Amino acid sequence: MTLSRKLRILSVVALCGISMPALADECADPQDQTTINICAGKEFEAADKALNAAYREIVGRIGDDHETKAALTAAQRAWIAFRDGECAFQAKSVEGGSIYPLIVADCKTALTEARTGQLKAYLNCEEGNMSCPVPPAD
Repeated sequence: MTLSRKLRILSVVALCGISMPALADECADPQDQTTINICAGKEFEAADKALNAAYREIVGRIGDDHETKAALTAAQRAWIAFRDGECAFQAKSVEGGSIYPLIVADCKTALTEARTGQLKAYLNCEEGNMSCPVPPAD
C-alpha cells in the first residue's frame, strides 16, 4: 500500500469520525491482501456514508415536492447502477483474484466521492441559478 493511499484512508477516517484505533491498528500497515481489501472496504463505507448524508440533506430541502424527489431518486438509482457496472468493468481483468475486492472498492470510493461532490454542489447553488433543482437552505 502506498503512502498516499494510507494517508487517504487516515484522512477519511479522521473526517468521518471513525475511531482511529479501530482502523489504525489494522489499516496503518496492512501485511496481507485480505487486510488491504478490508481497509479499502472501510474506506468505501465512509465515502458511502458521506454520500448518503448529502442525499438526505437534498431530500430534506426538496420537502414535499414529490416530482422533484422522484426525479432525484431515479437519478440516484441510475447513478448507483452506473457506478456498480463501471467498477465491475474496471475490475474485470482481476475477477476471481484476491485483489478484486480492492479494485472494486477503490473504484466505488472514487466514483462515490465524485458523486458526493456533485450532490454538495446542488446544496450550494448560487441564488438565481435556474439549473439548480435544490432550493436554498432556509
